[in-house]
Amino acid sequence: MSVFNVLTLFGGLAMFLFGMELMGQGLESASGGKLEKILENLTSNLIKAVLLGIVVTGVIQSSSATTVMVVGFVNSGIMTLSRAVGVIMGANIGTTVTSWILSLAGIESDSFFMQLLKPSTFSPILGVIGMAMIMFSKREKKKDIGNILIGFTILMYGMETMSGAVKPLADVPEFTNILLIFSNPVLGVLAGAVLTAVIQSSSASVGILQALCMTGAVPYSTALPIIMGQNIGTCVTAMLSAIGAKKNAKRAATIHLMFNMIGTVLFLTVFYTLNLFVHFAFLGENAAPVGIAMIHTIFNVTVTLVLLPFNQMLVKLAYVVIPVTDDEKSKNSGKLTILDERFLEVPGYALEISETAALTMFQEVRRSLGMSETLIKNYQPDTVVEMKDSEELVDGYENQISNYLLALSHKGINEAESQKLSVLLYTVNDIETISDQVCNIGIAYRGLDAKENAFSEMALDELSVLQELETELVDKTIEMFHAKGETMLDVYACRHLLLDLSGKVKERHMSRLIKNKCSMEVGIVLTDILNSYERISLRCLRIANYLSQKDKKSLTIHDLETMLPESEYHAEYEQYKAKYQLA
Repeated sequence: MSVFNVLTLFGGLAMFLFGMELMGQGLESASGGKLEKILENLTSNLIKAVLLGIVVTGVIQSSSATTVMVVGFVNSGIMTLSRAVGVIMGANIGTTVTSWILSLAGIESDSFFMQLLKPSTFSPILGVIGMAMIMFSKREKKKDIGNILIGFTILMYGMETMSGAVKPLADVPEFTNILLIFSNPVLGVLAGAVLTAVIQSSSASVGILQALCMTGAVPYSTALPIIMGQNIGTCVTAMLSAIGAKKNAKRAATIHLMFNMIGTVLFLTVFYTLNLFVHFAFLGENAAPVGIAMIHTIFNVTVTLVLLPFNQMLVKLAYVVIPVTDDEKSKNSGKLTILDERFLEVPGYALEISETAALTMFQEVRRSLGMSETLIKNYQPDTVVEMKDSEELVDGYENQISNYLLALSHKGINEAESQKLSVLLYTVNDIETISDQVCNIGIAYRGLDAKENAFSEMALDELSVLQELETELVDKTIEMFHAKGETMLDVYACRHLLLDLSGKVKERHMSRLIKNKCSMEVGIVLTDILNSYERISLRCLRIANYLSQKDKKSLTIHDLETMLPESEYHAEYEQYKAKYQLA
């Protein structure tokens, strides 16, 4: 084997790894974060978790990527450690899909139909289709599919290049002697683990092994322990991902490592013990790509079936390795743990969790608004202090979400994702402004109490009506988060009714002021509160506007208002008008 063969081998490996990365990125982008959302929502029981781990890993072609996702879910509190075990087990089975695809390269037959199954036959066609989709399509989804096809083509060409480069090794006695060394189970496992740890992909390392098998110089006695080691080596990616994460995330990565190590030890112990009595003849035969795929699958399925009933023992063992500390027990309510940096690599899902974080922020504002209701007739200084604390908490939420979205904007997102990101930034800013205005209401009541003044009974009744209407307006806006902005009729009607009622209350206040039934100091506080109500309603309308647009071109509030069905709007307005009337 010459130096040129070595260079060709490395070139093929580079193509193989790049193709796998490009295909994985295309699949992730095409899913738009849906796979991650499925993983988050559909792990209600262990069997479902295992099946989801299989499906997701089979689609994205990487058990490491799935496990890193799981570590992120556990770190952000989205997924429990118990459910993570099932997904990790399923990921080990799902990763075998790649080895079966790669085994097609080893097909040897003169049959026309069998030749059609060879990747070297159909992958050029896929490559041409993929390139055409990338060059001539304007839709992002089609470009993503094009990237998938191009990635697959490059991957298969890399596989063919590696196979061609290592073919001369079959005639090199030194190479054969080295392979015999790895027939020792311990050395074989170490070799597989180190190779996979270096390239951080068990699918890729299995592909390299399959390429070597095409030389006809690799016996099953060597291939088998190397495959076992590859399953251990793939844990490195998750372990690296858990660095700096919470203890639970580290436990998830530890479970992944323990699962593969325990499985490898059990499998090899049982297999070689049986071999002492049965003497498996196939161990002396030369390995084929299909045989590698079969061993890979049998191992992962068997280990999963054996260890699945002991899933809780794995969780307990993880807690033994990484004990619970006092710091872990204390909660940090000021941090949005759902915004895990690992998800920035999956823009579609990162936007989903950013929306969830924004909703959490808005619900905190709603809680503070509820506290302001108690101040109208029963002022309590502690309530205002709590409202101020809530406002500071929301400020912190805004910084976290905005910084997260800013980091996401540098990840090469598409046009639709960019628009959604902009909408979220504007929405978060408006939610923070609402929080400021809610806090200002509490400060206004505190100023009134400090001057030992009080509202008249009539003013209190008027404020109570406006406060209830304001609360419903905020609730309707929050509902739009859940409904994904399907309608803004309710928000629009509430907003305009609130402006009308606020105007009437100001007129009544001026009338009372002229008749000396109200002091100037009390009037200033009343006006401040009414102004805060109006500003909150404007921000709610702006948020409703953002949520209603979805993927449409940017519209102003006035533009969107003109698009509302006039008859339906009037019906909504009259309904709220009948519900909220000034005495």
